[in-house]
Amino acid sequence: MPDRHLVIMLKEPRPGRVKTRLGRDIGMVPAAWWFRHQTRALIRRLDDPRWRLTLAVSPDRVGMQSRVWPAHLPRIVQGQGDLGARMARVFHTLPPGPALIIGGDIPGVMPQHIAEAFGLLGRNDAVFGPAPDGGYWLVGLKRVFTPPPGLLRNVRWSSEHALADSIATLPGYRIARADTLRDVDTAADLSA
Repeated sequence: MPDRHLVIMLKEPRPGRVKTRLGRDIGMVPAAWWFRHQTRALIRRLDDPRWRLTLAVSPDRVGMQSRVWPAHLPRIVQGQGDLGARMARVFHTLPPGPALIIGGDIPGVMPQHIAEAFGLLGRNDAVFGPAPDGGYWLVGLKRVFTPPPGLLRNVRWSSEHALADSIATLPGYRIARADTLRDVDTAADLSA
């Protein structure tokens, strides 16, 4: 059976370059500090022998050399383009096997959420973990066949349409929904 892959998309936690919407509410330095500590805790929780954990980092050169994240975990570059292009690139470059991609800004994600999402891929071609704002915290593909060329293109990111637009890029796929979890984009998200 092919390995299961969990990829966490991460940006180097520098003020003004990460969590900028949160930074507009609480300040860029506190937002970067929050993201650094959030991702450290998230990685620790999700470094699990049931799947191969990989970090997809940005900016490419700086992220590959960063000492912020654990050195024992493999890293790949996110590359250029919008979020959809970067996630599609990850799906196309990973070794064979089911793959999940999440962001680093979901405080509520636990190993059982990841295990359940992989379980959903056993009976479906794709899985999404919805967020209350119309976006999503997780996307996964079974990857038995090559993803469609339009995967995650023309998605209205950071809008209430992101999930629906993303699902529309997978015509004919059996799609499951995982638990709804909240990501942190604003100060209101932090207090929730």
